[in-house]
Amino acid sequence: MIELIHLQKKYESATPLKDVNTVINNGDVISVIGPSGTGKSTLLRCINMLDKPTGGKILFDGVDITAKNYDITKARRRMGMVFQSFNLFSHLTVIENIMLAPVDILKKSKKEAYETGVALLKRVGLAGREFHYPDQLSGGQKQRVAIARTLAMDPEIILFDEPTSALDPTMVGEVQAVIRDLAEEGKTMMIVTHEMNFARSICNRVFYMDQGGIYEDGTPEQIFDDPQKELTKRFIRRQKMLDISVEDRDFDFFGAVSEIDRFCIQNDISPRARYRIRLAFEELTEQIILPTLADPRIKFTAAYSEANRTAEITVLYNGDNFDPAETENELSYKLLKSTTTEQLHTTEAEAPYTNRFTCEISD
Repeated sequence: MIELIHLQKKYESATPLKDVNTVINNGDVISVIGPSGTGKSTLLRCINMLDKPTGGKILFDGVDITAKNYDITKARRRMGMVFQSFNLFSHLTVIENIMLAPVDILKKSKKEAYETGVALLKRVGLAGREFHYPDQLSGGQKQRVAIARTLAMDPEIILFDEPTSALDPTMVGEVQAVIRDLAEEGKTMMIVTHEMNFARSICNRVFYMDQGGIYEDGTPEQIFDDPQKELTKRFIRRQKMLDISVEDRDFDFFGAVSEIDRFCIQNDISPRARYRIRLAFEELTEQIILPTLADPRIKFTAAYSEANRTAEITVLYNGDNFDPAETENELSYKLLKSTTTEQLHTTEAEAPYTNRFTCEISD
C-alpha cells in the first residue's frame, strides 16, 4: 500500500528522520512508539506530506507522491489525519465541521454529506450532538468528532498523531474505544501513542523509533515481551516505571497525581491499585516526609510488574535518619500501611539520598 524508501527529514538544528525504510500493508494497524524527539510525529506528517521530506521516496500504490509534479491532493483524499489538538473549527457546529471537506473536496451534496455525518456521529457515540459547537464538548468528545470528520472522507489509511495525549485521563478510554472499533473493521492505521497497553491490544505491528529511523519493527508480542535490540529493551523497561522528583515545598502535587493517573492508564493498572499508588505518593511525600525536610530532595518511584500485577514503591530522600513508621502523623502512616505491604526503611549515610523507604502495592 505505502512504501517508504530511504525517507529523510532534516531541519537546521536536527535530523529526526535519517533513513526510514518500510512497507505499510493494507489492513495493517501499526503503533509507533519511542522516546520524545525521535521523529514519530514527523514520520506521519511526512507520509501525509504536511512536512515535505528532504530525501527519499514515498510510494502510494506504486506512485511516488514526493515527485516534483505530483498533485498531493490526490493522495490526501485517500489519507486521513487525526491530530492531538482536534483542529475543529470553533465557529462551525459539529455537523458543519464534518460536512465541510466532503462538500468542498469530494463535491458531495449537502444532503449526502449531512446524512453521512449523522451516521458517523452515531458510530462514534455522539448521536444528537450535530448542532453543538466544539466549545460545548469535552476533550474526548471533540476528538471523536475529529475522527468522524476524518471518516467522512472515507480514507484508505488513517494516521493518528497521539490522539489521546491532550485528554484528561478519564476521557482516554472513549477515544480508544472508537479506534479499537476501526481496527476490528480492518481499517489501515498508523497510531503514534504513549499508551503502551492500548498499542499492544490494538495493533498487529509496532514500530519502535530511535536513532533517526525505525529502530525495531515487530509484532506486539516481540516488541513488548521480547525486544531484540538494546534501546528497545531499555525503553520498554522504562515505560513500566514512574519517577517523580520533589525538590521544593511549592511542588505541583496536583500535576503529579495526574501523571500517576496517566502512568496507570498506560499500564492497564486497575482503579484500585491506581488509588493506592496515589495514596502512597501523597501520604509519604507530602504528609510524612516533606514536613521533616528543610531543603527537600525526594524521589518517588513506582515500578509496575505486569506479570504479578504489583507495584513496588521506592522513596529516596535526604535529611537525617527518619523512618516514616516513626512519624507523628499517625493517621497518614495508618492509611499507608492499610494499603501497602512489606514496608521497609533503610539508611546509607554516604549516598546522595540518605533514606530509602520501600513498600509494595497489589493490583
